[in-house]
Amino acid sequence: MRAFLMGCFHPRGGATDPAAVADGDEATTATAKATAPSRPPTRKGKKKSMRRAPSATARLRTLSFDDLSRTLASSGMHAFTVAELRAATRNFSGSHFIGEGGFGPVYKGFLDDKVVPGMQPHLVKLVGYCYQEHHRMLVYEYMARGSLEHHLFKNLLASLPWATRLKIAVGAAKGLAFLHEAETPVIYRDFKASNILLESDYTAKLSDFGLAKEGPSGDDTHVSTRVMGTHGYAAPEYILTGHLTARSDVYSFGVVLLELLTGRRSVDKRRRGREQNLVDWARPYLRRPDKLHRVMDPSLEGSYSAEAAAKAATVAYNCLHSVPKNRPTMREVVDSLEPLMRMSRDVPAGLFVYTAPSEPSPAAKVVADKAAEDGEEAKDSGISPAAAARKKCQRSAVHTESAAPKYASSVAGKESRGSPTQRRDRGA
Repeated sequence: MRAFLMGCFHPRGGATDPAAVADGDEATTATAKATAPSRPPTRKGKKKSMRRAPSATARLRTLSFDDLSRTLASSGMHAFTVAELRAATRNFSGSHFIGEGGFGPVYKGFLDDKVVPGMQPHLVKLVGYCYQEHHRMLVYEYMARGSLEHHLFKNLLASLPWATRLKIAVGAAKGLAFLHEAETPVIYRDFKASNILLESDYTAKLSDFGLAKEGPSGDDTHVSTRVMGTHGYAAPEYILTGHLTARSDVYSFGVVLLELLTGRRSVDKRRRGREQNLVDWARPYLRRPDKLHRVMDPSLEGSYSAEAAAKAATVAYNCLHSVPKNRPTMREVVDSLEPLMRMSRDVPAGLFVYTAPSEPSPAAKVVADKAAEDGEEAKDSGISPAAAARKKCQRSAVHTESAAPKYASSVAGKESRGSPTQRRDRGA
């Protein structure tokens, strides 16, 4: 009988607080507070998670124990006992501790694979829950490779190959397309590299749905909501107006695709001037195949198809369009990216290639940047939509990501808002 790796999520809270596992989009944004089991000391200095909508918390707290029990029972999820989860984690042993989530510590455990339900292949599975006495726990599948953010920005000894990057982009795009095409569309709202988790074969899955919202219904064209998300990924029109649509997710996907192409963070304050914002710096090159190599990840040099890279760059360019309706749908993105996987002439997906990154000389960078700026600004003398949005809404709830390295492949650290982000087991 095969063992199944899982992340065990134990919310902090009291016996009277509801578990954050009730059905519905609003329910996932609630903050649970309870007594957690003893756990190893955690790293200091992590950012606090974004504030949740108080209305969601208030709504959950109106549920009685019987109401919540009926809701959970009808969800189809497996109901674990505390004893089962203690056994799966060796009594919440420190050796099974993965990291801190927004609602409490996260552990790795082993389960009978018969309890794991079949679900969409590009969303992290919620396996089950425990709602017994004062205990409130959620059980998610364990993602062995950790987050995309870790592999792109924190693994300094190896670089993701081109074929693997395309596979991750296609998988993440399929996850978003699934959410957008549901009977009741769901807008993810916080699509970023740290929320894309990877299986052992680098299959990408979306995690952390704490900010997700139901899409507009009827004749509505958008959802009006408080601006939340992550600086550098949020669509400019969403920052300016609070109007949320599925095309807001498309913009965020374009940013992540740009990170995959360039190997750079969406925002990096350690870089100079215009290079600090990835979209502002790289977008002028995306439709210029003869200049694209200037923004491609140096670690990929000579190991990718120039034709495939140019087509992927065009997809990113279209996703980053300043007018939401001119962006493609996520299904169109999937249809554009999937054929590129066959064009790859890289090593097989899943293998790492060590490269010694090389940076162009400062003089070459200045010349390249000036040429790109001249070409772009000839079309539009105004500043970029993203820059305009940041300037106008400097105090919005869109938070910034620290440029300093941190273990984002840990279980969402202090950024989790509903489902935990996991990190790769160091003992694996």
